[in-house]
Amino acid sequence: MSILRIRKYPDPVLRKKALPVKAVTEIERRLIEDMIETMKLSDGVGLAATQAGVSKRIIVFNPSCDEWRADALINPVISKKRGSEKKEEGCLSLPGINGLVRRSTYILVEGLDIKGRPVCFEAKDLLARIFQHEIDHLDGILFIDRINPMKRLMAKRKLKKELK
Repeated sequence: MSILRIRKYPDPVLRKKALPVKAVTEIERRLIEDMIETMKLSDGVGLAATQAGVSKRIIVFNPSCDEWRADALINPVISKKRGSEKKEEGCLSLPGINGLVRRSTYILVEGLDIKGRPVCFEAKDLLARIFQHEIDHLDGILFIDRINPMKRLMAKRKLKKELK
């Protein structure tokens, strides 16, 4: 297993839409293992392949931070949404930045598992938020794109200042 380099804002790769995975091979399985290891070492609850600079529609997640419960979803698609709630979010690609983001509180998300089999997750609350956040990454969307415009401006200024 390898630890992957998490790309930080304003890396252009974070703004690119990831490509669908055509077939789940050993390459994807190794990438998923590396993503899970990277997520754990970074104390994250989710990670998208694009955050590691890989243009593949793959996410890993671990809402309980329990190392035995981490899982992956390939080519995830949200097929149903319900409810709405604003909650604080952060991101491994935007260290030190938090903001209130409105997300659905209940979703159905479909995709493929690590063996390439179709799966469907019924997710609510934190898990629903993680899926939506990570799928946004696969579409080149960052959580700061969804926060109050004034807070977004302040966050971008803070990030630019830290880059100098």
